[in-house]
Amino acid sequence: MDIDIEKPSESETSAHLAVERKVIGANVGANGYTTLKQADELGRLLRLRRDDRLLDIGAGRGWPGLYLAEKSGCEVALLEILDADLRQSVRRAEEANLIARCSFFRGTASALPFRSRRFDALIHADVL
Repeated sequence: MDIDIEKPSESETSAHLAVERKVIGANVGANGYTTLKQADELGRLLRLRRDDRLLDIGAGRGWPGLYLAEKSGCEVALLEILDADLRQSVRRAEEANLIARCSFFRGTASALPFRSRRFDALIHADVL
């Protein structure tokens, strides 16, 4: 996922992209407010490695979960309640050639569809 050359979706105008670049620091397809600097800090604090499994709760369109998977080489599971956002996450993972390391689930944090101790780390950016 080349964060500097994100292709705009049909709903992203040049104004939207300009605001995203200014606020977040790059065009990453975000629908939240986690900055690039904050995502990098998450990665540093979590110390994600290639064999780790990351859960992104309330993943939206995949930011920053997909970014962290790309940077660290870890696997990522994206949990989101909105089908449209999940579809966009799948598209972004495919475009970034990350799809083999990604899983996508429709659900909520109050009813996680996973067995205990399935993940090494979890994030929830702009959810609560």
